[in-house]
Amino acid sequence: LDQDHTQFLIFLLCQSMVSFCLFSFIRGSRGQRMNLQSTLKSPPVSVSTIKVVPDSVEEETYKLVILLWTWPFHRPFPLESCPPLHGNLDCHFTVNRSWLPLADAVIVHHRDVQGNPRQLTQLRRDPSQRWVWFNLESPTNSGNLGAMDNLFNMTMSYRSDSDFFTPYGRLEPLDEPENFTIPPKSKMVAWAVSNWNPSSRRVRYYEELKKHLQVDVFGRQHKPLPDNQLLPTISQYRFYLALENSQHQDYITEKLWHNALASGTVPVVLGPSRKNYERFLPSEAFIHIDDFPSAQALAQHLRRVAGDEARYREYFGWRSRFQVVHKFSWIDHYCKACQGLHVSTAYRTVPRLGQWFQEGYH
Repeated sequence: LDQDHTQFLIFLLCQSMVSFCLFSFIRGSRGQRMNLQSTLKSPPVSVSTIKVVPDSVEEETYKLVILLWTWPFHRPFPLESCPPLHGNLDCHFTVNRSWLPLADAVIVHHRDVQGNPRQLTQLRRDPSQRWVWFNLESPTNSGNLGAMDNLFNMTMSYRSDSDFFTPYGRLEPLDEPENFTIPPKSKMVAWAVSNWNPSSRRVRYYEELKKHLQVDVFGRQHKPLPDNQLLPTISQYRFYLALENSQHQDYITEKLWHNALASGTVPVVLGPSRKNYERFLPSEAFIHIDDFPSAQALAQHLRRVAGDEARYREYFGWRSRFQVVHKFSWIDHYCKACQGLHVSTAYRTVPRLGQWFQEGYH
């Protein structure tokens, strides 16, 4: 019995040594991981392959393993092929957390972990592993930011100084100038709002503006407006109130890109400063409420512009040179991370993520 017991202990010791060696091999150098991945005949269970179509085949293919800590808002979506990007790039995405030791990068969607940050802070991150903090919400609507300090080494957000910049929209130059047809206008000002907070700056501004100008309000507590009728309805208005729910650096959302610009109306914006907007838009593409001393002065300006067709058309002059890109799926964001993780080799731990993210707060 003693001999059998000794043999069993030796067997367990050997198994432990083999497991340790295998784990060290997996979490070894980048070159070792490449060798390991080259032996994979196909992705493991729950891993979807996203092929990034290369423009050249000069680079050696390295299949990055990227772990999505959660589906965004816990809603699965199909992992489709990424659009053509530069480089011979390939990524394996998985939501299986057992792949954590093997993953080259982990993408964490903040809204899904803000309620229980301890599940992340108690984990031990390999220094060579890139942890990407992903957030499209403003600091006002992002809880427990302080708990994320010294945890991540890359960022992905609407902030232009993120490692991976994922805005709500953008302008792309047209190859050749094109004529833009302004949709027929029969109404004055519209606003679609779902989050009605009477104490917010935007609601207080609206309450003052409506004293001097008719504003048609759509949304949960106002006139109903189905999603499929949003753009056709707003397109009938000369102006749209693109009022952000909070004011932060670079926080310019679908209220401008989708609701206003995609519908072919002139946005009246409340958000970061005019200078901040002009980093992404021509100065004549929008009207900023900060340009006027009061809501009454803004109302007077809108009336003057509405009564001068030539002046109104000046707000659309830029449309001959640019097109609005405003529809991004979750896979678009993760494909951008795939590309960036291949290209970017430098990264740093973010010691005060909350402080960085809240810069420019008003």
